[in-house]
Amino acid sequence: MSDAAWAVVRPLLPVPAWLRGRGGQPEAYCHRAMLDAIRYLVDNGTKWRALPADFPPWDRVYAFFRRWRDHGLVKEFHDRLRRKVREQAGRDPEPSAGVIDSQSIKADAVVGRDSRGFDGGKLINGRKRHAVVDTLGLLLGVTVTAADVGDRAAAQVLLAQVAAAHHRLALVWADGAYTGNLVEYCLAALVLVLAIVKRRDDLRGFVVLPKRWIVERFFAHLMRSRRLVRDFERSTGSAEAMVYWSMTLLMTRRLARPRPSRA
Repeated sequence: MSDAAWAVVRPLLPVPAWLRGRGGQPEAYCHRAMLDAIRYLVDNGTKWRALPADFPPWDRVYAFFRRWRDHGLVKEFHDRLRRKVREQAGRDPEPSAGVIDSQSIKADAVVGRDSRGFDGGKLINGRKRHAVVDTLGLLLGVTVTAADVGDRAAAQVLLAQVAAAHHRLALVWADGAYTGNLVEYCLAALVLVLAIVKRRDDLRGFVVLPKRWIVERFFAHLMRSRRLVRDFERSTGSAEAMVYWSMTLLMTRRLARPRPSRA
């Protein structure tokens, strides 16, 4: 990270337990070095053991990643960055509308049978990322399942989690794969309007559909992180954490970008 990016990130980091008087020992390595190491791994797609010697030892970096994953700190850090980006864009910190979609991705050999499946529609053997983003394309929630899990089954769980975390959320756009009982379930159980954006039959070739292009752009951002081009994680929890880390890269760069002065 540049000094400008670190100045933005540092106030948003979760406070360690030992600084709050909850016990434990001070960490041996600076948080900036740890964050740089994880960002390098996510951005360049290297292995944990192949981290350059300029960073702390790989096992310490992985222990830091695992601790933030298991205690939900990476999501807390990500959510703070998202609220900061929305405020900078002149929006309310909490969104009122979102877009949901899924992405099937090939899985590496380390992915076991318990979280691997075959997507007959995309002809992909691996996993599926289900994500909800706001109207700026920023992540609100993600869950990783086997590729053979249906979109509606995964969306029912994911939308319940997102609606519980974001109380202003009232409208979510989706494609035709989310039709059926899910629309009635969202309205009755979650007080959430699920609007289906369908492609017209008279359209030919590639056409950008309203609202749905936002979540497609989000998946395109994920593909710029080489660690996410293929699912290399043994557990779905690590796969979800990698998505959050990838989005922290994007939002940190946006916040550190110099803004032109207005007269």
